[in-house]
Amino acid sequence: MSRATRASFTPARRKTAQARLAPRELRLIPVFFSCDIRPGDSLADKLLGALRAQRVVLESGDIFVIKHKIISKAENRLIELASVKSSSMSKRWAKRYELDARVIELAMRESRTVIRRKNGVFITETRHGFICANSGVDVSNVDGGRHALLLPLNPDRSARRIHLELKARTALSIPILITDSFGRPWREGLVDFCIGVAGMKPLRDDRGRRDPHGYTLRASMEAIADELACAAGLVCGKLNRTPACIIRGYVVSPGEGRARDLLRPAAEDLFR
Repeated sequence: MSRATRASFTPARRKTAQARLAPRELRLIPVFFSCDIRPGDSLADKLLGALRAQRVVLESGDIFVIKHKIISKAENRLIELASVKSSSMSKRWAKRYELDARVIELAMRESRTVIRRKNGVFITETRHGFICANSGVDVSNVDGGRHALLLPLNPDRSARRIHLELKARTALSIPILITDSFGRPWREGLVDFCIGVAGMKPLRDDRGRRDPHGYTLRASMEAIADELACAAGLVCGKLNRTPACIIRGYVVSPGEGRARDLLRPAAEDLFR
């Protein structure tokens, strides 16, 4: 190591660098909805109305995290379960594990590939490229079991539309994250993942940067969008009519991000 390189990591300079990179305090502001979303509703109107009711004013630098269900409802991604005709395979699988064959049938229709099917768990790759249970088809928090809800057709496009509508209404460029709750290999419980993004880059690439001890990072790609989604999940619960959240205090890199950027190519996936 050269003398100049050693000097750049003296204790004083290291302390200054650490202070500059120190995380700021974050604030999570839950956005409550007093009524259900219906097909054709303007989500920009609903979100701004909910903020007015809570006397919350959007600020520059805010990030809007939105659960996908209100997106799917507004986009009429509702399927009446009574209209679904289940295949013999769906019926056999559902009967074996006491599941709803109509939900399994919808999961099959919405899938690109079946990844795993074992012990009553049905893991698929959706047409978007997401790997999750039942292709993201859900019946909870819809209408008591009469309809199932599908993922948005194009969550990135949905995020862009809300991003542009809010910008036109507020003159603020508010990043939008659309999220859904997925399970994870090797760990129990659900966490929120980003499935749609607009107005920010979903990944932060720290490769080539030096850590506070002078070590050059080689494999550090941080999934910022997923981390923000998880943070919002702490206040956006399934039972408290809180389908959205504002994250305040985190600085993102603006840009044309896509949720696809977060998906590992199949050729590099060691676990499929």
